[in-house]
Amino acid sequence: MTEFEIAPPILRPGSGRWPILLSVPHAGTTYPAALLREARHGRRSLESLEDPLVDRLIWRAASLGIGVVVARAPRALIDCNRGPLEMEGKLVEAPPGHDPGPRARHGLGLVPTRTPRDGELWRRPLTIADLRRRVDLAWSPYHRLLDADLEKLLRRHGEILLLDVHSMPRRAAHLPQLVIGDRHGRSAGRWLGDLVRQLGQAAGTSAVLNDPYAGGYIAERHGRPTAGVHALQLEFDRGTYLAADGRAPGDGFDAVARLIETIARRCGEALLDRQSGLEAAE
Repeated sequence: MTEFEIAPPILRPGSGRWPILLSVPHAGTTYPAALLREARHGRRSLESLEDPLVDRLIWRAASLGIGVVVARAPRALIDCNRGPLEMEGKLVEAPPGHDPGPRARHGLGLVPTRTPRDGELWRRPLTIADLRRRVDLAWSPYHRLLDADLEKLLRRHGEILLLDVHSMPRRAAHLPQLVIGDRHGRSAGRWLGDLVRQLGQAAGTSAVLNDPYAGGYIAERHGRPTAGVHALQLEFDRGTYLAADGRAPGDGFDAVARLIETIARRCGEALLDRQSGLEAAE
């Protein structure tokens, strides 16, 4: 593919008061013109991969003084919630017989290649050089920012939580509106997932753990609960916060923003209380 400018991720620093960090990997909308020229079906097909407006949805939580790492490069260019080997073909240095996983096999790997609605996304195959450049300029910096800020928070608080915020396609009315992923207990203490589920239900938002989204690469990589670093993936039904066009804020936008604020604050308070209890016991 043609070489083009890649927008790096950004860190909006927090005050350090809260043992919480927010991650928004799929709301990037900085599409290089050369990337759009490579799209078989135009920008619309690439926008379908976004988590629309999630970078704005977290504003109330961020206003508490919580730091946020935000991807500016779109998911169509590189997916920061996929691992370095989650890619089809011969573009990654994988061992013989490597299975990239079900998401990559269906085209939603490190660089998305196809979607159920639009089929093949690109006019030409991705090259190894292009993939490496995207990793170097957007994917690796995203995870370095997460690593650095999590380490800083861990030194300060001793036990912390990464909230990786996403959205999912509109769901049928009988299905949960919030899916909390903790990698089936591997990326966070189960008590945190249970607390978030209870907070969602108290706000009138039906919530469930790990079904159908148990968390992606961000939760898997950064969640180390035995070392004091918890990570939860939050998936909000787009119908709860977007208008009918799927792009503009809907009537429920502020309610979901308030719920994310509540989740961040209450989880932060619980972690601070746990740390205070440990210090008092020493």
